[in-house]
Amino acid sequence: MSAAQKVLKKYVPMTETAFYILLSLTKPRHGYGIIKHVDDLSEGRLRLGSGTVYGTLTKMNKDGLITVFADEERKTVYEVSELGKEVMRAEIGRLKELHRNAVTSEEEFQ
Repeated sequence: MSAAQKVLKKYVPMTETAFYILLSLTKPRHGYGIIKHVDDLSEGRLRLGSGTVYGTLTKMNKDGLITVFADEERKTVYEVSELGKEVMRAEIGRLKELHRNAVTSEEEFQ
């Protein structure tokens, strides 16, 4: 099994927290920017604490899903890596399948 396959197996299916953190990294952001963006994306439904965000970012950096650098103000900035994009493509495909099957069977639960 390749390193990429191991990471895919570890992250897919993805937790909602991990999904939204990676989704927020469509452009480089610092930690507070991620928290704010996730709050905006979820319309306030998902409010991430800083401990959760930084713990998840540390894990994702170790696994190669993101890269970390300092900006001109020496703030830590996070950016999705190519491996992170591959994981997101796999998860988005899984979610599309889930959605398609949910819509197909929705009437059975009315």
